[in-house]
Amino acid sequence: MSIYNGIALRLLGALLITAMSAVVHHLAKTVPIGQIIFWRSAVAIIPIIIYMFLRGQFPAALKTKYPKMHFIRGLFGVLSMAFSFISLAYLPVANAQALAYMAPIMTLPLAAIMVGERISKIVIFATAIGFGGVVAMLWDALSFGTDGAIIGIAAGLGFAVTMAFVRVHIKTMTATEHPATIALSFALVSTLVGISTIPLGWITPDYDMYLWLIAAGILGGLAHIAGTEAVARAPISTLAPFDYTGIIWALTFDLLIFSQYPNALVLGGAAAITLAALMVVVLGNRQPKI
Repeated sequence: MSIYNGIALRLLGALLITAMSAVVHHLAKTVPIGQIIFWRSAVAIIPIIIYMFLRGQFPAALKTKYPKMHFIRGLFGVLSMAFSFISLAYLPVANAQALAYMAPIMTLPLAAIMVGERISKIVIFATAIGFGGVVAMLWDALSFGTDGAIIGIAAGLGFAVTMAFVRVHIKTMTATEHPATIALSFALVSTLVGISTIPLGWITPDYDMYLWLIAAGILGGLAHIAGTEAVARAPISTLAPFDYTGIIWALTFDLLIFSQYPNALVLGGAAAITLAALMVVVLGNRQPKI
């Protein structure tokens, strides 16, 4: 049952992180990226500490024998976050998410190299289908004729590369570290990095902006807990295609919140992404390894 619990947690994490992405997309039009990083990270500390109490891990989970691992995870994590937020500032949520879903593709070879996971043929095939869905979504939806789109695309690819490393690094950390410890250390590092950007220029948010900033932090904290718990329960290669399900939520948020309507190619890509996840659920554990 542990593997299915991991899948359920990854599905929940996909919903939460996509909801946070929608909030960031709204904020990034007026709030500096460094300021968003600070609020997203500082507020996230609250649900993480509550989670520690509920799990009976506070204050024991604050201790670690491997601070260097947490520091590396924190630095790459905040770099990944910055790339993601820049992408969301220039692209619709669904398009930014589609670029972000290059990360599972890059995660598979890293998982094989860094943690020795053996990847089944069906997982490789399903991930390829999911990648095809990403390409379909980007083919007609992105405009390459504007500087903003180019910046958003470059940032989205930067996010995919750094997040692939972060996920595999987290997998190695879960062998010795509590998921809550990993989540908290990342929140602390990214909070410090975020507040260090004050000299670059912050704004004074109004009441509504404060609510959006707080929402980003809560959703981000819960998403990080769900994602970290997921990789502690299931192989990275099994979880990778389920990241794609977040695209359904991204399309929903674009439609309901930002009034951006998907075309047939975008919907077809989303269907391929969903199919990739379902293939892993039904067939993934029945195939021989390679």
